[in-house]
Amino acid sequence: MSKYDDLFKQYNCHLNDETIKKDIDNILAAHYAENDNKEVYKQCLSQIDLTSLNGSDTHAEIISMVNKVNGFKKSYPHLPNVAAICVYPALVQVVKEHLTENIGIAAVSAGFPASQTFIEVKVAETAMCVLEGATEIDIVISIGKFVEENYEEVYEELTEIKASCRQAHLKVILETGALKTAANIKKASILAMQAGADFIKTSTGKIPVAATLEATYVMCHAIKEWNEKNSIKVSFKPAGGIVTTEDAVKHYTLVKEILGKEWLNNTMFRFGASRLANNLLSSIEGKEVKYF
Repeated sequence: MSKYDDLFKQYNCHLNDETIKKDIDNILAAHYAENDNKEVYKQCLSQIDLTSLNGSDTHAEIISMVNKVNGFKKSYPHLPNVAAICVYPALVQVVKEHLTENIGIAAVSAGFPASQTFIEVKVAETAMCVLEGATEIDIVISIGKFVEENYEEVYEELTEIKASCRQAHLKVILETGALKTAANIKKASILAMQAGADFIKTSTGKIPVAATLEATYVMCHAIKEWNEKNSIKVSFKPAGGIVTTEDAVKHYTLVKEILGKEWLNNTMFRFGASRLANNLLSSIEGKEVKYF
């Protein structure tokens, strides 16, 4: 038995998918309505990592996105700004050069989204992102290695990347849709936190199954258990496929009920989204808004 099997034994990794689904349904039936209001929509807006991760992204498009963030408070002085802007590594400097708001600059790194490259490349790319001005780094675990139960190599990669982040926060993406089972999602969550993740994140948004309510449920319980055993609060980020206000409020409700009010801020809880911001704005303003 490996040290990782011993690690996983300390946590409840024997999970039943049907039981999880029923528990989610019960939580939402009891608490969704109380969170379906404009104050929660505003809170969710403040927790967005405004994201553009297209192969076709241009400097001009990213500058336009940054300028919209810079001008947001002038257009909507009664609303909070987003939490961060998230881009590919080559565009970090563009964001850094034009951003005037005091928000995070997040870069996807380490061979995102497949993570199928050399560890030396992952470490170097991450270090370069930080050097260019990234304050947050989003990376994907080596999914194939995890599925093969090569936990040692996954852990070692994460710790090396974490060291190369220096002062930047590390968000570890589990790509939960590829892990398939609740037990795997729980184990990957524990492994990432053991390796020093500041955030654990559901998905890249680059495969068909992204941020499900089941993944949020399992990961939040993992964070809760981790905090109870280690007195360390790890942040949470659902990302990929969260588009509507209803989607956001459902994930918000699960986080609130599982982790508590301490997580309901943009230090502890983010949404990775490109379309959600406009939908939340529309729900807040009571009319269609296409600001971002």
